[in-house]
Amino acid sequence: MQPLPGDADNGDGSDAANLPDNVTSLRELVSDMPTGGKLSGDMRCLAQAIYFEARGEPLAGQLAVGRVVVNRAESNLFPDDYCGVVTQRKQFSFVKNGHIPAVNTTSAAWQRAKAIARIAHQELWQSEARDALYFHAKRVHPRWATRKIARATIDSHIFYR
Repeated sequence: MQPLPGDADNGDGSDAANLPDNVTSLRELVSDMPTGGKLSGDMRCLAQAIYFEARGEPLAGQLAVGRVVVNRAESNLFPDDYCGVVTQRKQFSFVKNGHIPAVNTTSAAWQRAKAIARIAHQELWQSEARDALYFHAKRVHPRWATRKIARATIDSHIFYR
């Protein structure tokens, strides 16, 4: 994946080359991932999707949500940038009239979401969601789900292709 313009320290995760080679878990990678600096608009949208859709989920679930956004941007079925994917009409429940609500930027959840966004963008960790383009909470049963192939169930979300 190419770096996104406007990310401080390349903010695209390329500074991950400075990470220890012996990272053995997603938790370690998240804690070692730099989260300082200014995010590009697209990386911010990716982090916001992770924050609003999955901040209470385990790290694997947060990464899976990030992968869905990245996969959609890479697919010809959706807009080709993260903000376009996230603000596309009727796709993400936290988006209202094309607007993303304010994030608590001082929270640990936001720092985690930024780290996960960089990991998802750079494909630094394998996600159980793999090539998923869709997901929903287990508590809802959308009609479209019967026409999709389930890829993974992670905590309270089901991911589909």
